[in-house]
Amino acid sequence: MATTGFQGAIFDVDGVLVDSPHERAWRQALRELMEGEWADIRDRTTWSPEAFTSEVYQRVISGRPRMSGALGALEHFRVPDAAGRAKVYADRKQRLIVGFIEAGEFTAFPDAIRFVLAVRAAGIPMAAASSSKNADRFLKRIRVDTFAERERLGHDFVRPGMTLYDLFAADLSGRDLAHGKPDPEIFLVSAAELGVPPEHCFVVEDAVSGVRAAKAGGMAALAVARAGDRALLAAARADLVVSSLDEVDVAALAEHRLAARRP
Repeated sequence: MATTGFQGAIFDVDGVLVDSPHERAWRQALRELMEGEWADIRDRTTWSPEAFTSEVYQRVISGRPRMSGALGALEHFRVPDAAGRAKVYADRKQRLIVGFIEAGEFTAFPDAIRFVLAVRAAGIPMAAASSSKNADRFLKRIRVDTFAERERLGHDFVRPGMTLYDLFAADLSGRDLAHGKPDPEIFLVSAAELGVPPEHCFVVEDAVSGVRAAKAGGMAALAVARAGDRALLAAARADLVVSSLDEVDVAALAEHRLAARRP
């Protein structure tokens, strides 16, 4: 079904669709290194278990490609030879996150699954565009057929065995691009793969860097404030900030508007 409004929707994954254990993996990986093979340089850093807060994660790691996030964290904690140590840190984090995923130690946000299904029902093609190379691992493990049945949603396009991954027409997650967010490259490539002009796409993000990337690419930005950061997302010029994607007026998408449902 064609739409006269938005013609493409681009979703970040971590923090938007999935409550992933990335923050836990980054924090645990650095602690293991600082208490193990990097113990000799620990006193020369500003790191401590308590210093690695969620605010630090959001500010220096979230939304960045893996190596960029690793370097950002090590520089933040003033780790000597941060550039030389970043790969070790990134590889340790990757081993941990794969283990968490395989153990099923993550959850999908129910409001996000409902919204993705509603956007698909509205005839708007979607792309997944996460900086994480693990995003497709999450999406392929989230069943939407059983979710739709449990929620009695009745979408006729949902088939047995369908996963969240199957709902996306394009997947840019973890692709090796020249620039990471807040550069708009990943979103511009997503729009191109959907065959939709950027100005007719909206991006769903939870991170300031992602909102800035969407706006830099000439796209509308829908921000979901899951970490109590509504003010920061609004300051980044998100077109709409919500606490839950259930608050979004799906009908307004056909009018090329991002709007909250009326109470």
